[in-house]
Amino acid sequence: MRKLLINLLTGIALAALLMGCGKEKAEISVDTGPEELTMQQNTADQIDQTQIGPAEPTQIDKLIVGFVPSHEPDEIIATTEPLKELLINELATSGYDVKEVEIVVGSTYESVGEGLSAGTIDVGLIPGGTYVQYDDGCDVILTATRDGLSIDSPDPKVWNDNKPTTRTTEPITYYRSIVIAGPSDAGKAIAEKVNAGEEITWDELDSLKWSIMDSTSPAGFVYPSLWIQSNYGKHIADLTHAEVSDNYGTAFSKLANGTVDVLVTYADARLDQAEKWTNTYGRTESIWDETNVIGVSDGIYNDTICVSKFSPVMTEALKEAVKQAFINVGNTQEGKEAVSIYAHTGYMEATSSDYDSERAAQKMMMALD
Repeated sequence: MRKLLINLLTGIALAALLMGCGKEKAEISVDTGPEELTMQQNTADQIDQTQIGPAEPTQIDKLIVGFVPSHEPDEIIATTEPLKELLINELATSGYDVKEVEIVVGSTYESVGEGLSAGTIDVGLIPGGTYVQYDDGCDVILTATRDGLSIDSPDPKVWNDNKPTTRTTEPITYYRSIVIAGPSDAGKAIAEKVNAGEEITWDELDSLKWSIMDSTSPAGFVYPSLWIQSNYGKHIADLTHAEVSDNYGTAFSKLANGTVDVLVTYADARLDQAEKWTNTYGRTESIWDETNVIGVSDGIYNDTICVSKFSPVMTEALKEAVKQAFINVGNTQEGKEAVSIYAHTGYMEATSSDYDSERAAQKMMMALD
């Protein structure tokens, strides 16, 4: 297969392929329906608490924290509920009396970026690609770390020969996107070719029914598109039978019932979906027995924590306090559990220049459109 120079261009947003980039006021909603590059890692020293926050306590009536809908929105809301009190307590040590932390889940990835740009969201936990798209409206302050996986190979057959995938305790700042074939006849046929070491043609890929995510999802759109472009000279928007799923739970339910033959997702998604595969989606065999990897992307930079440039409450001092609060929360077991749905294990300081490779990759992808 052909490999382009995209190996070094990591973590991008591909909104230009399917959507415009208008920065209008976001509408944030909680859906009720059923995303990670090293490439380099910053070593962040702890910030001196004495340099953060006002001399006298400052009251903030509400701090709004936005999450992207990479999981079922009600699960995000339930899992992150403890984060509210953790942030309130941490910010209090920096001189901020925050009366309420509100957590919202965007109806799309873009809606959270738009909310940050409009100032209707104060803090956003968003993928690096989404940040690049909306960096005129928000500042990146932190990058998440995650546990590594037992498999980290660009060869899909390696993933299939060594499944199930397990998590390790080694912190990493990147993850991969994978293309997973399911139990439909077409899904099993394409997996057999991969496991036999045979090349997949574009026509074979294009004949499959795909589940993809919206256009700024790194694992669900951007990096699979780069994988397709690198190997076939096309991108994900060229697929004849591709449908957008609102979250990965929906995508896996479609894969389980044969509505789609393949889906694109983050590399450890099957660990998250293994129980639901049999208990919710109606399968009788293990997800590891019924699914196979047929494609693997390059590394994707982990999620960011960004703050709005236009929030009515966000000052430079508060930005530093929020940064330290998330670092401190991420160093506690309670904090790790509060963000466990995103598999974050901690946070390190980040700067805008860390994402220059994503910006370059975005320009390349726009040129391919």
